[in-house]
Amino acid sequence: MGQSSAMAHLLGLGDVRQATEVLRGVVVRTPLLENPDVNALLGGRLMIKAECAQRTGAFKIRGAYNRIAQMSAKERAKGVITYSSGNHALGVARAALLLGSSALIVMPSDAPQAKIDGVKALGAEVVTFERDSESSDDVVARIRAQTGRIIVPPSADARVLAGAGTTALELFEQADALGAAPDAVLIPCGGGGLTAATAVVADALAPDARVYAVEPELFDDTRRSLEAGTRVANPKGRRTICDSIMTPIPNEVTFPINLDLLAGGIAVSDTQVRAAMRFAYEQFRIVVEPGAAVGIAAVLNGMVAIEDRVVATVVTGGNVDPARFCELLRTG
Repeated sequence: MGQSSAMAHLLGLGDVRQATEVLRGVVVRTPLLENPDVNALLGGRLMIKAECAQRTGAFKIRGAYNRIAQMSAKERAKGVITYSSGNHALGVARAALLLGSSALIVMPSDAPQAKIDGVKALGAEVVTFERDSESSDDVVARIRAQTGRIIVPPSADARVLAGAGTTALELFEQADALGAAPDAVLIPCGGGGLTAATAVVADALAPDARVYAVEPELFDDTRRSLEAGTRVANPKGRRTICDSIMTPIPNEVTFPINLDLLAGGIAVSDTQVRAAMRFAYEQFRIVVEPGAAVGIAAVLNGMVAIEDRVVATVVTGGNVDPARFCELLRTG
């Protein structure tokens, strides 16, 4: 990996360290899990950054809070707006509540009801849109023009990316304390924000670590875009159990970073994700939502070498309805 001059102006390690100070006492420093029996089975060291234990059940509050905290009092009084299938929505809603602002969230109509209910429970207003016939960007732009709210995008903002990058910074610090520098880091990839932020942190702290984007087979827009060298969209009408990373096309802000710094992209099937969720529950006793299990699935299916190596992945969230979780584990 090499430092990109375009990327350097958008986000650097210093921005991530600054976000760490903003988030101190607000977010949880989540554990980096390791199981010696799993390591013996795999022939290498698997490390799981458990952001399912984070406030709001996902890493997204890191970027949301860092962005809203840097707004003026006048901006916060206007309220914030964003679009999300769930985890960023929950993070923005909680951050707005903590910082005395209000939130309006544009969510796809097929988002899990538990996530919609969770967002509303935090006092946010929800407006739904049809994923296949409407553009979330257009819906947000229309409401933003009507209300004057400030947008807090899931990833297309340097302050959001800096907050997300604190996940990776913690991961590398914790791995270093264990004497286990990662050879590879696997990041569940939707819009590509956490992936890009992790690649930036790795480039600065662990340049030998190879960072990969991991996606569902039917939503592998980043993998295909990396191969093409330009952004390529997913066909409309597809579905996956990985609702948190169902994105139409790589983000135009984060994709150049990922193109410069990633080692590649990996795609896994829904069947492999179900098995990975069950594996995580049985071996690590953690609740992992489908979109957060793709990195584990990639390891279990030999898509990245782990024998005699250290492989880390971020379990990005655990926001899955209990009945749905049980159903997916039974079929996994």
